Amino acid sequence: MVTAPLITPSVINLPTVDKANRQPDKPLEVTIKNDDLIEFKKDPISGSSGLQVPMNQIGQAVKAAQNGDDQRPVVISADKSVKYETVVKAMNQLKRAGIERVGLSVQATGSGR
Repeated sequence: MVTAPLITPSVINLPTVDKANRQPDKPLEVTIKNDDLIEFKKDPISGSSGLQVPMNQIGQAVKAAQNGDDQRPVVISADKSVKYETVVKAMNQLKRAGIERVGLSVQATGSGR
């Protein structure tokens, strides 16, 4: 006969963190239109057109748009026709400017193919 030990459930007091009141960070949206021109939006929800800057100035422009909030995320979107090398170059410029939270935006493809 096999016996299993009986474990009585107990209450665990977990520590709490006061992040419930904090609004999630709105990311800065960087759009790579071609090899030399980049557009970014400070507030992607508003839908207003963003600032257009040359590739070599994107790091400084985005850093300024963060307004001292180094933890504000940046999301990069690029058209299929943009070279992978260009996207990497943009990420490099952001990294050199001290921007740590950088992500890539992707579009899901349809299923069932």
